[in-house]
Amino acid sequence: MLNHAIQTICIYAIPLIFAITLHEAAHGWVAMKFGDKTAYMLGRVTLNPIPHIDPIGTIAIPGALILMSAMTGGGGLLFGWAKPVPVNQWALRNPTKDMLWVSLAGPASNLLQAIVWALILKVLFLSGIHERFLLSVASAGITVNLVLMAFNLIPILPLDGGRVLRALVPRNIGNMMDKMEPYGMMIVIVLMASGLLWYIASPILSVGEMIVNSLL
Repeated sequence: MLNHAIQTICIYAIPLIFAITLHEAAHGWVAMKFGDKTAYMLGRVTLNPIPHIDPIGTIAIPGALILMSAMTGGGGLLFGWAKPVPVNQWALRNPTKDMLWVSLAGPASNLLQAIVWALILKVLFLSGIHERFLLSVASAGITVNLVLMAFNLIPILPLDGGRVLRALVPRNIGNMMDKMEPYGMMIVIVLMASGLLWYIASPILSVGEMIVNSLL
């Protein structure tokens, strides 16, 4: 069981760290391009994972899920999050419109990373490099990024999907969403604890598995 947990950590650590780090850095980078340099001045527009680490979302929850996976002997659902990049919406040149693109930047970075990991997997296979660990890391990179993209696009504030929806709805509905935002992560935790999050993620996991199988 312990060996399985250690092996799973080694496989998922690199793609998960990249997925979370680039996700947050993308938010800050796009915000900077649209006029808000808050994240840049705080050192958050960086590929260094340390400024982005959240003790709960980056370490505790992924670690707990890995241990659960090892105990059950299955692959399980692995995801996490980093410290949110601070964005001053009113420093953006067009606050409502620009916030839409800032919010989409994170999930877009995960989609791009999933594509890159898929290309790496294909190149490894075509090159005759069938080292199981390397193939597993690339496969994990595809799955992790697709799951994180889907998770963050759930239309609940403060997730990216909620920010996107907030930018699209009329002002009165947006004000209602703002009032619900303090309870957003509690709702997400309930979804996770109840298993509903699995139903949201399972189709994405199936897509990831289909991609991996088509590349091998």
